[in-house]
Amino acid sequence: MRKLIYAMNLTLDGCCDHTKGEGTDDVLQYHGQLLNEADVLLYGRVTYQLMVPYWPDLAKSQDDTKETNAFAKSFDAVKQIVVFSKTLDKVEGSKTRIIRTGLKEEILKLKQEEGKSIVVGGVDLASQLVQLGLVDEYHFLYQPNIVGEGRRLWDDVSLPEKLRLKLADSKVLSTGGIALRYLKT
Repeated sequence: MRKLIYAMNLTLDGCCDHTKGEGTDDVLQYHGQLLNEADVLLYGRVTYQLMVPYWPDLAKSQDDTKETNAFAKSFDAVKQIVVFSKTLDKVEGSKTRIIRTGLKEEILKLKQEEGKSIVVGGVDLASQLVQLGLVDEYHFLYQPNIVGEGRRLWDDVSLPEKLRLKLADSKVLSTGGIALRYLKT
């Protein structure tokens, strides 16, 4: 069975607003490696529109730094993107599909398929998956910043019971960030 991985960048004060973090080389390398081990990306509309067409276009043009270009290639190499949205009209490319209903059922089907990991990013969709108990692994990359404002990761999450996690790995990045990998117990 495939595992569903939630990956998120955070500041030390818990902010997950993409405009507040930093896309340093080590952050891009960490997430690029995670994408190399996945073949499905899950997004809600907002995160999808932040990621596509930006990263696929950059994968083709390769007109940024070495690390940014490498991340773009890793992003573009993922076989399938699934967008859960009731309002998105169309998607870019043939490997992307929209699903409008049946979140839990669709995720359970994806997890049963053969293949590499499934990675979800963003906040709203991931929060729903956490509430449904479908996330198997959590990757939190804390950047060494305190921003004092912005959206907090767990502000809108209501769990039926406490979620217990087990630390599986930790890594200190060259810029002082800390990557923590947790497994659901």
